[in-house]
Amino acid sequence: MGVSSEDIAEEIRSALPGTEEIVIQYLAGYLLDLDDAAEDEDVLQVTRDILESAVGSSSNQAKKGDLDRLVQRLAELLKEPLTRREEKNRAGQGTGLVRLDKVMDLSKTNMSSTIAFTEGVDLESINKGKASRVDVKKLEKQEAKLRAKIEKRSKRNLYEGSKLLDQHKKQQSYEEMFMKINPLEAAAASKNKSKDIHLSSIDVSFGSNRILSGASLTLAYGRRYGLIGRNGVGKSTLLRHIAMREVPIPSHITILFVEQEIVGDDTPAIESVLKADVWRDTLLREEAALNAKLAELEAEGDDKRFEDAREEAQTRLAEVHARLAEMEAESGPARAAALLAGLGFSEEDQKRPTRSFSGGWRMRLALARALFVKPALLLLDEPSNHIDLNALAWLEDYLQTWPGTLLVVSHDRAFLDAVATDIIHMHSGRLDYYKGNFTQFYSTKSERDRNLRKEYETQMEYRKHLQAFIDRWRYNANRAAQAQSKIKILEKLPELQPPEVEETETFKFPETEKISPPVLQLNEVSFGYTPDKIILKNVNIDVGLDSRIAVVGPNGAGKSTLIKLLTGELKPLTGHVNQNGRLRIGYFAQHHVDNLIPTMSPVQFLASKFPGKTEQEYRGHLGNFQISGMTGLQPIGTLSGGQKSRVAFAMLSLQRPHVLLLDEPTNHLDIEGLDALMAALSSWNGGVILISHDERFITKVAKELWVCADGTVSKFKGDVQAYKSLIVSNIKAKP
Repeated sequence: MGVSSEDIAEEIRSALPGTEEIVIQYLAGYLLDLDDAAEDEDVLQVTRDILESAVGSSSNQAKKGDLDRLVQRLAELLKEPLTRREEKNRAGQGTGLVRLDKVMDLSKTNMSSTIAFTEGVDLESINKGKASRVDVKKLEKQEAKLRAKIEKRSKRNLYEGSKLLDQHKKQQSYEEMFMKINPLEAAAASKNKSKDIHLSSIDVSFGSNRILSGASLTLAYGRRYGLIGRNGVGKSTLLRHIAMREVPIPSHITILFVEQEIVGDDTPAIESVLKADVWRDTLLREEAALNAKLAELEAEGDDKRFEDAREEAQTRLAEVHARLAEMEAESGPARAAALLAGLGFSEEDQKRPTRSFSGGWRMRLALARALFVKPALLLLDEPSNHIDLNALAWLEDYLQTWPGTLLVVSHDRAFLDAVATDIIHMHSGRLDYYKGNFTQFYSTKSERDRNLRKEYETQMEYRKHLQAFIDRWRYNANRAAQAQSKIKILEKLPELQPPEVEETETFKFPETEKISPPVLQLNEVSFGYTPDKIILKNVNIDVGLDSRIAVVGPNGAGKSTLIKLLTGELKPLTGHVNQNGRLRIGYFAQHHVDNLIPTMSPVQFLASKFPGKTEQEYRGHLGNFQISGMTGLQPIGTLSGGQKSRVAFAMLSLQRPHVLLLDEPTNHLDIEGLDALMAALSSWNGGVILISHDERFITKVAKELWVCADGTVSKFKGDVQAYKSLIVSNIKAKP
């Protein structure tokens, strides 16, 4: 029985859990196709070396033992192909062919290069004197091309990600990257210079995929741009190109891109924010060094060389002070504390080391650092995905007075309505610009699309009318002149492109059967992981099939705990949870998306969770959530975040739930996917409880708003907008 690449990959995963998937896939392909390896290459040793570098040299002895056992197991698995390879290599060595130590040029030897193969007739001497018809230069050129082609082909299947194995060694620190992108001289150079950006023709590619072609990038200083487009169109790639100056942004314009969470260490959160402004940090260190130097020089005598050194240090110190005053360095700690407080960090949290925070909180920290630096061009990628409604309300308010240029990728319409002054629509390899926020963009674009469609249809109708006249009368002697005239009119008509069809999506949850109340109730429920630390107390909530409840509140207040009490995952300390005996609950959480098996296709994944259907039935069900065609058969690991969410929803609906509990379901869904989810939930006949930071999603789906705060869950008399306004006013009221 043959060994598959999946068998090899599974062996590596089970022996060395935590190994990067890209390394596993490479080794599986390498060991499966041994013909590509050099004859004298010890494939098992190469495998061992790669795994050692991936696991890390500081690994303990147990890891080394696991590695030894894994290599031994791979040797057993690959015994047949390795034996065949060895025999093939031995057979090649026994042919009698010998590699020469140096190149022999037979044309320069005394013996004719053809006489040895003939009986008495020297072909070379006969052809001597005849001009060769071969163009030597062309021949060399073709040979060079052929060599390059062969070399390229041989490299094609090599592990392209090998660079990633060493990336942590080559990775520049934040400080090095900041100074490379924004050199200290840029501040002085920016005086009296325009910070507007206008690039008339830019091309952006990702691998072999062309994302923008001849597009115009225009960003006016002080404007706030929302960058929108379908999942996978290349919005984040464009932001990275701008951030790395791969797009020619003027060097005096400072840039900062918030993309990844910060790496945790022992630095307190507030100190981490202060250090984010590398210019400020560098100048403060220089100020301290200059003061120390001056103190030393003061102790020296009045020698001229000491006086000159003192004067030079004092001049530089004055320059440093001027620069620090210009960037308001003294107000730094107060500004940093205000930013962290707005994003939900308490005074105690601000003093905690960054490594003690989870991924979501580290993203907030990265956001606070960027806002503290105040770059001329700030780039944000889905900032609302990592923060709760309270922090989002503060962020919207804060960004409305942002002094520089802002370019933000977001699928949150309410956030774009609150923050954006302009919308950039990225599609079909180009950028289209619209004045106003998202609602104004949608209205303008819809009107423009309607007019284009109308114009196109009118012209097509006119063309059809002309063509019908021509076809009827062109061969009629009496009407031929008129037909000829119509042909000329038809030729002169401008060629109109058919307007782009607006892509719409639909989600579909299966109708649920009726069950008698009470469906799901919490009566006087209190919960805490220990009796002395209660998270929720005296909670009363009644969920029916017609319920549409949104739960809002700050992170850590107990929203997810409430959901887990409703699902039965957690048991209350006091009080009762009442459920109908036939109740089926569908629970969606972000970690469900993250836990999809990346090597399986969506069809295989659904079959593993809910066996018993045909492949066609699984594909049809996935089609209810816009996972159609070949997408249903490709590995989940290759899908975008939005597509993975759709797979998770498809799995959820196969449970045929009576009640859906949704914890941040909108993350990663594009605007079209979000519209489809809202429409599906609105028309579904089961109960819905949701936790979300998306104002529009809550407004469209929920009928009731409950606030989880200060250990209780209570109904809020007002809409989401009123709740957000209350949050912002409370934050501003704090000293």
